[in-house]
Amino acid sequence: MCMEYQKIHACPNDCILYRHEFEEISKCPRSGVSRYKVKDDEECSSDENSKKGPPAKVLWYLSIVPRFKRLFANGDDAKDLTWHANDRNCDGMIRHPDDCSQWKKIDRLFPDFDK
Repeated sequence: MCMEYQKIHACPNDCILYRHEFEEISKCPRSGVSRYKVKDDEECSSDENSKKGPPAKVLWYLSIVPRFKRLFANGDDAKDLTWHANDRNCDGMIRHPDDCSQWKKIDRLFPDFDK
């Protein structure tokens, strides 16, 4: 789909993402699990930094801005995506979650949220 993405290594136990201050470490500071896949015959190795392999878990991060640009690039699709704000029927029928009383209460309590 020609969308830009970023691969970020992650702890197998979902403790941390290996980015920013954790970018260079090879073990999770919380769980102590190796960042890289470890073969059965290498478990006793003492120098894990020198034996880097494929990451144990990878997060594929797709930035939200290009995704929205693709969604709204086509005029017909943009109209379909914004019908609930622009072309709404106010006849008491529930056609969208925004028609429910609970949603309206959230809108009253937090008026800046949808902006």
